[in-house]
Amino acid sequence: MRNHIEGWHRPLLVFAAAMGVLTLVTGAGLIVDDRVLVGSPIWHKPFKFSLSFTLYGLTLAWMHSLLTRGRRVGWWAGTVVVAASVIEMAVIVGQVVRGKRSHFNQETPLDSALFSLMGMTIVVLWLATLVMAVVLWRQPLADRATSWAIRLGSVIGLAGLAVGFLMVRPTEAQRAAGISDTVGAHSVGVPDGGPHLPVTGWAATGGDLRIAHFVGMHALQLLPLLALALTFAAGRYGWAARAAVRTRLVVVAGAGYAGLVALTTWQALRGQALTSPDGLTLGAAAGLAVAVALGVALALRGTAGALGGDEPQREARTEVVAGR
Repeated sequence: MRNHIEGWHRPLLVFAAAMGVLTLVTGAGLIVDDRVLVGSPIWHKPFKFSLSFTLYGLTLAWMHSLLTRGRRVGWWAGTVVVAASVIEMAVIVGQVVRGKRSHFNQETPLDSALFSLMGMTIVVLWLATLVMAVVLWRQPLADRATSWAIRLGSVIGLAGLAVGFLMVRPTEAQRAAGISDTVGAHSVGVPDGGPHLPVTGWAATGGDLRIAHFVGMHALQLLPLLALALTFAAGRYGWAARAAVRTRLVVVAGAGYAGLVALTTWQALRGQALTSPDGLTLGAAAGLAVAVALGVALALRGTAGALGGDEPQREARTEVVAGR
């Protein structure tokens, strides 16, 4: 096991393990604690955050193992991510224990101070992730598809994180009311805590910025997983055996994924529920799907004759060995 995690960022690994344990604890809280806060089970938010931070920490810890340039900068950036994330989770869990909401809460000076602290830590986390993304962008990896998957995933992940900054703006209703105990919201066009989708808790009758936030952040995992899947496919399918084809497919997927983040952000800002798209949203989604399909077709152009061929498979095996 030690050899498998050689070079991984140890503080991020420890943090991810702690968040994994917290996921189990908060999951148990969902079962045994029947309290409801803003229309959702009170442990729903810390459960989702701990699960997300588990994946986030593991991904960044693995990416650190790929660094050959700027390892010290990457290590410090990862350590800052850990510190900021620990503060974020401490506030979220602490507020649940108090029976209070953590986000947008201005009810008391303490609640306001805690939310301001969370705002500062998320800015620090975003900046540290940006530093990590810059360092990763400059890494000369042997497999170009993996390299581009990490580059695009980190940039799109930063965009997804940045969507969270849109949530802290006062809503129209809050501005009209003047002084309020709540400033900011996840939902657009409807108040937080209304009818919502199962499991996710996303608004079912209006826009919800958490959708684009979620989709964007997880590009950090999904695009590298696509590159890994293409690497495995290279040993069996001729079309995947060529490095240039795999790279083009990853770039097309990254562009399509970025388009999806933009689309879900736009839909939410228009106060439209994910499950109730209007004709304009459906048209944009169809256009995006067509563009991605054309991109895939262009990426695969000229590979038909290689399907099932032995020569491309030998090329793929050589590339995989070189990548190790």
